Amino acid sequence: MSSRQSSFYAQLKKYYGFYTGGFLVFILLVGGLEWLGVQPRILGYIFLFATILLYAGIGFMSKTAEVSEYYVAGRRVPAIFNGMATGADWMSAASFIGMAGTLYHAGFDGLAFVMGWTGGYCLVALFLAPYLRKFGQFTIPDFLGARYGGNLPRFVGIIVTITCSFTYVVAQIYGVGIITSRLTGLEFGIGVFVGLAGILVCSFLGGMRAVTWTQVAQYIILIVAYMIPVVWLSIKHTGTPVPQIFAYTSALPRVTALEKEFNDKTTPKGAAEDSVRRILSERVAATDAKLKRLATGGERYLAEEKRKMVAEAEALKVVDMPDVRAIVTAERAIRRFPADPDAAREAWAKERAGAAAQAEPVKPHAEPFAGKDEAERARKRKNFLALVLCLMVGTAALPHILMRYYTTPSVRAARISVGWSLFFIFLLYFTAPALAILVKAEVYGNVVGSSFAQLPSWVSSWAAVDKALMSITDINKDGIVQLAEISIDGDLIVLITPEIAGLPYVISGLVAAGGLAAALSTADGLLLTIANALSHDLYYKMIDPKAPTTRRIAVSKGLLLAAALIAAYVTLLKPGNILFLVGAAFSLAASGFFPALVLGVFWKRANKLGAILGMATGLFVCGYYMIRTYPFFGVNDTLWYDIDPISAGVFGIPAGFIGVIVGSLISPPPPQDMQELVDHVRYPKLASDIEAFGRR
Repeated sequence: MSSRQSSFYAQLKKYYGFYTGGFLVFILLVGGLEWLGVQPRILGYIFLFATILLYAGIGFMSKTAEVSEYYVAGRRVPAIFNGMATGADWMSAASFIGMAGTLYHAGFDGLAFVMGWTGGYCLVALFLAPYLRKFGQFTIPDFLGARYGGNLPRFVGIIVTITCSFTYVVAQIYGVGIITSRLTGLEFGIGVFVGLAGILVCSFLGGMRAVTWTQVAQYIILIVAYMIPVVWLSIKHTGTPVPQIFAYTSALPRVTALEKEFNDKTTPKGAAEDSVRRILSERVAATDAKLKRLATGGERYLAEEKRKMVAEAEALKVVDMPDVRAIVTAERAIRRFPADPDAAREAWAKERAGAAAQAEPVKPHAEPFAGKDEAERARKRKNFLALVLCLMVGTAALPHILMRYYTTPSVRAARISVGWSLFFIFLLYFTAPALAILVKAEVYGNVVGSSFAQLPSWVSSWAAVDKALMSITDINKDGIVQLAEISIDGDLIVLITPEIAGLPYVISGLVAAGGLAAALSTADGLLLTIANALSHDLYYKMIDPKAPTTRRIAVSKGLLLAAALIAAYVTLLKPGNILFLVGAAFSLAASGFFPALVLGVFWKRANKLGAILGMATGLFVCGYYMIRTYPFFGVNDTLWYDIDPISAGVFGIPAGFIGVIVGSLISPPPPQDMQELVDHVRYPKLASDIEAFGRR
């Protein structure tokens, strides 16, 4: 490391040391305001705007008009700080918000996400990061254009980049909307656009330079926010501040014992659970009957049902002592009644799915691939392995992650940066399974069996955000909470943990700020990736190669804004839960990019036609399977080999490899100088020579 780099590194450590200390002081000050009686909603606004102003300040101080600074942060980000920025870029709303929730609901089966997302960094380190850094490009489509020659591979790369990045960014903006709504009490749609402003202030002025230094700050916030409630819960349930170990030796046995009790009809708790499940099963049967009649009666059947509901509501009003609550409930049901057969089919199918899930016996948390029979267990095992594969390969192909390794000073720094990235990601991923167990111990042990008359405040506060995310309903009318009566969306588990555990609101606000930091950091990187692919690769490289620097950066900023607004609009449609959207992005990236990138580095014979066919075929096969099988698109085609749509990359990845290999073999090999470059990338003489060649 040169003396200049050492001085820069020392300055960064000092700045972020002051920043961390200042952030902890800020938490104490907000805690003091809560102790003085300041309303939680005001504290929520303080957390929201203080953190966004902080990110905006870093973005403003990092503003730049230099191309290398805007696109790759000047290639001078030290490995450890690039590791932190990558960790923040990586730990999206899905990781921060959705990971523990998935493990809460799926138990052992949810470990596919942990294994896939951490294992993927081994592929990044072994197959791509150092070699892409040696090429010295700005973007992944830039690498494809340099490696395979011509604009067509670059253009297909742009399409793949936009497809996977846009899918991913919708999930992040959805998470931003949920968190902003909770912090401020705003309606979800408004929360989306308020959060969107926070995303844009981080990246609009300084591009990758601003995003990098903002993401380092965001990582500090999100990891502190994630750890505090987990450590507190661990002390409460295990007596130690090390949840990563003692949650499994102390809380998990209690959870397992309660699961058996809930499923045993001979125990008081088991009998109460069974009474709720029977009612839910009857609702499933009734909904099936309604869907069957809808299929034959259509609008006529809907009109008859609505007339019955109106008549019943009117009858409630003419009795001697009207039940006001029953009247209000009946009128609300009339207002929410579906307007047409398509809306009815969608709403009733969703109701049926929810009731059917709650009617199932409690799934053992620690049992792998639990199912009714061997066929179901085999299907779960197959999907577990398929998901691990897609997430690992997708990790090594996501353009917004690979772009981070263009920002390091050298190839060696890129390798070290991958190690730091994995360490910072590991801190959260090693903790998420423990958090899921501790929350489950709290809900099973303290919420289940309590009185509906004394429900904790977190139930009503979160139900006010969106009843589809949080609801507890007295289904069997016994006044006691049963597990089957609790519906908690996985995306809320982390956010409600402090309130479930009885921690002060300042910790709830801190966790929400951490979730916001995770969503904002990833959304920044994704939107910048989309904008750079369009401005640098499409506009500058293909449309106007003589465009001046100021125009290139202005185009990038305009496209950044347009991409953000379009993504926000799609988010309002709620096209799926956060974890599915993120998993889909990984499958799309794995199918579209991984074969062309890896073979481009390790197979000299790979050429232009092969890359085009491989990327197009992989993306098409993966996208086709998702569209045909994911319920949002309304096709509901038969699954191939029982593989869930989130793991569509299982079909897209081999299709991509076949496309690259076949296309390369049926067309002339690449030029000799390109084949020599591939050799030099793997066995370099001078890295500077390779970078100079790659920039030609």
